[in-house]
Amino acid sequence: MTDTGIEITADLVRDLLREQHPDLAELAVRKVVGGWGNQMWRLGDELAVRMQRMDPTPEHQLKERRWLPVLAPRLPLPVPVPVRSGEPSERFPKHWTVMTWVPGEPLDHGSISRGDHAADTLADFLRALHVEAPAEAPVSTDRGAHPRNCTDGFENLFQAVAPDDVADGVRAVWDDAVTAREREGPPVWVHGDLHPANVVVSDGTLSGIVDFGDMFAGDPAWDLAAAWVLLPAGSASRFFDRYARADEAAIRRARGLAAVKSLFLMLMGHNGDRGLPGGKPHWGPAGRAALDRVLKGV
Repeated sequence: MTDTGIEITADLVRDLLREQHPDLAELAVRKVVGGWGNQMWRLGDELAVRMQRMDPTPEHQLKERRWLPVLAPRLPLPVPVPVRSGEPSERFPKHWTVMTWVPGEPLDHGSISRGDHAADTLADFLRALHVEAPAEAPVSTDRGAHPRNCTDGFENLFQAVAPDDVADGVRAVWDDAVTAREREGPPVWVHGDLHPANVVVSDGTLSGIVDFGDMFAGDPAWDLAAAWVLLPAGSASRFFDRYARADEAAIRRARGLAAVKSLFLMLMGHNGDRGLPGGKPHWGPAGRAALDRVLKGV
C-alpha cells in the first residue's frame, strides 16, 4: 500500500504502462521483494518499474531521472538508468519510472565470499563516482554533514540499540570521528545510502549499485563508511589502499559514520522483530556484524 491507501499490484503497473508506455505493456511484470519508500517491479528481463510508495515527495525519483544518465556512463559497475518517465494520473497520483534492471542478488539476501575482489571493486566504483559535482548538483538536508553535526542522530540510535558489551567502544569510535578534521575541497558526488539492500552481488562479489535517491554533492566519507558496512572483515585496509584518496581524517569520519549506519541496521532489525512497519528482521544480524568490524577497525 502507498501512503494514499492505493495498493500497488501487477495489474496496476500494467494499466499504467498501457496508459503511458503501451509498447512496454505486454512485458512480464513481477514484484521485487523489499522496498519501502519506493517499490520495484521487474519488467521483462532487462527493465524495472520503480513506483513511488511511502516517499512523501517524488524528489528521489526525479533526482535519479536527472542525474543517473549523466553519471552511469563513467561508472565501472551497472547502475539503474531511467529510460521512461511515468507521471501522476487519476489512476495513480504518484511518480513512477522505468529503469534498466541491475542483475544480481541484494547483499542483504546474499553474501560476499571474494573479499579482496569486492574491496577492489567498491574502491574503483567510488573513485569513479567521487568527482567534483557541478554547482547545480543536489545537496542533502540530513546527510553529508560532518559527524559533529549528527550527534543527535547518533545518540538516538546509541540509546536504542547499542549493545552493552561494546557501548564504550562504539562511543569511542564516534567521539574520534567528531574530533576529526573537516574535509577540504569542493563537494563530490556521493551515493549517500550504501547499505546491504542497495548493492547487488553475484559470484561472491559486488556486481552492481542501486537506489541513488539519496545522492548528493558533499563529503565522500558518507560512502567510505561502506568499507565496514558492506565488506567482509579484514577488507577495509585493502579498500582504502585501493581507493587512495582518503586521508586519516576522512577515514576517522567514515568509521564513525559506519558505526551510525550499523546501529541503524540493528534498529531496523529490532523493529522487524517487533513487527513494526518498515522493519527488517534480517538487517539486525548484518548490523551487528558490521558494528563488530567497525570496532575492530578492519
